[in-house]
Amino acid sequence: MARWEPGARERLVMAAVDLFTEQGYDATTVAQIAERAGVTKSTFFRHFPDKREVLVAGQETLSRLLVEGISGAPDDAGPLDAVAAGLERASSAMGPMNREIAPRLKAAVAASAELQARDALKTVSLAAAMADALVARGVPDATAAVASELASLAFKRGYAEWSDGNRAAEDELADYTLAALDELRAASASLS
Repeated sequence: MARWEPGARERLVMAAVDLFTEQGYDATTVAQIAERAGVTKSTFFRHFPDKREVLVAGQETLSRLLVEGISGAPDDAGPLDAVAAGLERASSAMGPMNREIAPRLKAAVAASAELQARDALKTVSLAAAMADALVARGVPDATAAVASELASLAFKRGYAEWSDGNRAAEDELADYTLAALDELRAASASLS
């Protein structure tokens, strides 16, 4: 096995998603994932603590990019404009691999209660990171919480629409997440 071949992390993610889709999460072992990716089990464990964490491999990066975008928004940006900057920054990091595995990842999560729970924790964690970044900008806690939840929902909705197989290959995720945020902004305004 080619332990030191570049791209091991990405290959592990692809192998796991494929195996989870083919045979189910519970029936898939770490050894099978490593074998499919062409690496050793120890290489798997250098990248992930367990098989569940493979599906949230990019969470730390995504969280960091969202926070960077919010922190880098102009000083006069309101909370929703700041989270829009975060969505745009994070969306720019999503490429063809993310789009390719999205439907299989969605199916794997839908078929496993354990993965659904982990996916929910990921969503909560991303919203909390965005809320903290907004609070650091001086946004009141309650406002930061609402803005970060809207941004989290916008990311989820935009990602689902972007990864739909009927979209043009050159479409950018940012266009979908920002459109979803605008739609949610309008919907929340109508709640009064």
